[in-house]
Amino acid sequence: MPTPFGVPLPPASGAWREGDPPGRRRWHARDEPLPLEAGGELPGVRLAYETWGRLAPDRSNAVLVLHALTGDSHVAGPAGPGHPSPGWWDGLVGAGRALDTDRWFVVAPNVLGGCQGSTGPSSLAPDGHRWGGRFPFLTQRDQVAAEADLADALGIDRWALVVGGSMGGMRALEWAVTHPGRTGALLLLATAAAASAEQIAWASIQLHAVRGDPHWRGGDYHDAGPGLGPHAGLGLARRLAHVTYRSEPELRSRFGRAPQGTEDPWRGGRYQVESYLDHHAAKLVRRFDAGSYVTLTEAMNSHDIGRGRGGVRAALSRVTAPALVAAVDSDRLYPPHQQAELAAGMPTADQVRVIHSPHGHDGFLIEEGQVAALVGELAGRTGATVAS
Repeated sequence: MPTPFGVPLPPASGAWREGDPPGRRRWHARDEPLPLEAGGELPGVRLAYETWGRLAPDRSNAVLVLHALTGDSHVAGPAGPGHPSPGWWDGLVGAGRALDTDRWFVVAPNVLGGCQGSTGPSSLAPDGHRWGGRFPFLTQRDQVAAEADLADALGIDRWALVVGGSMGGMRALEWAVTHPGRTGALLLLATAAAASAEQIAWASIQLHAVRGDPHWRGGDYHDAGPGLGPHAGLGLARRLAHVTYRSEPELRSRFGRAPQGTEDPWRGGRYQVESYLDHHAAKLVRRFDAGSYVTLTEAMNSHDIGRGRGGVRAALSRVTAPALVAAVDSDRLYPPHQQAELAAGMPTADQVRVIHSPHGHDGFLIEEGQVAALVGELAGRTGATVAS
């Protein structure tokens, strides 16, 4: 169904669905229901994942790459059928790159609760209907439990390296604390030991935006027609989030107070920065699911590495893997003092490394050269065998 301007309306959800092109995805289905930290269990768990390179005969060269909130398993490669966006760390994975696929076997799962092939609110429940608003509350520990099951299925007893930024960094940290014997080295980027009050506050506003959309329908909108999903709420949440992902100096230097093209902000037109936010909102609506956005945001809010472990310091002391923790100097969402806490609490961590970037929190995605240098620094500590 086209809009008055000829642009097709977005589907109710941007989630990948059965029958869509699989792209590079593979799947692993868990045999048993997954027990959940908050109580109960999740049946029918399936994770989508992608791999690059070959697993060495002794299985020592496996690297786990964990994506952030609206990422997915498509770390590297072009956009195409089944993959609405190009790889989000394309410059890091491939022959001759920091995660050299002639050496490493790189695995990237779509997080449990996500919407690009893994079990989430848009997936079919065992009763044949979409989970929708019935989907259970997840924590980072539940998501890591599902990823550990995937590792078992792949025959990987120990990751040579676990890498993650932002939400992916939360899961990488959970790997190192929950499974220290399975984490060979650890790279944490722009993340925290626990979600802060301010981070929860920003997230809460985004959750209210999505749930306040009249098309939310308690989370049961997935089979509505084109244009009938909670697009306004998800778009508003994305606009707000994107401002926190970037820095004020960058927005000032890129956009200032300039109008968008010939539009007049005094007569209903937009400023350039408004157009920029509109663009990112529209992109997300077409490639993501509002239910997954809610599920994953709530999981991030629940993040506390010290919960049930005697506090943050006691939990961090469990980390045995050589670790690097990196902060983005312009990050106002996950400020550098949070990475300092991580590095100070882990007996195996060096002092905090600084990623210099004008781009704010998103610097961990954009400054691939600086991230590549950190990956290279850790690579020599793994003892991995080159695949033959």
